[in-house]
Amino acid sequence: QVQLAESGGGSVQAGGSLNLSCVVSEYTFTRSWFRQAPGKEREAVATISSAAGRTEYADSVKGRFTISRDNAKNTVYLQMNALKPEDTAMYYCAAGTVYSGWWKPSEYNFWGQGTQVTVSS
Repeated sequence: QVQLAESGGGSVQAGGSLNLSCVVSEYTFTRSWFRQAPGKEREAVATISSAAGRTEYADSVKGRFTISRDNAKNTVYLQMNALKPEDTAMYYCAAGTVYSGWWKPSEYNFWGQGTQVTVSS
């Protein structure tokens, strides 16, 4: 059973930055970040392939967020800059072998417990 543990969340003012980390207990082909705000569906934020390091982003975070990985540490990061109040959500790390769309939560077998990000205006 693959286990994931996120860290790095917190409260910041608009325009600030946070760097989230997710330690994955085993190698997986794809690692992604999702977020879920109260009353809203879980939405994809960014993804990275473990082998090639290929990345993709949701339009809402392009140019502000950067996903990266350190395979030696089995860790994936999400550097979040220029944060906005609408970025406030619980952020989840997900891992698995994705076949039909990295943005689909149903593609992932393994999830972390989440880390809260709160951005105040």
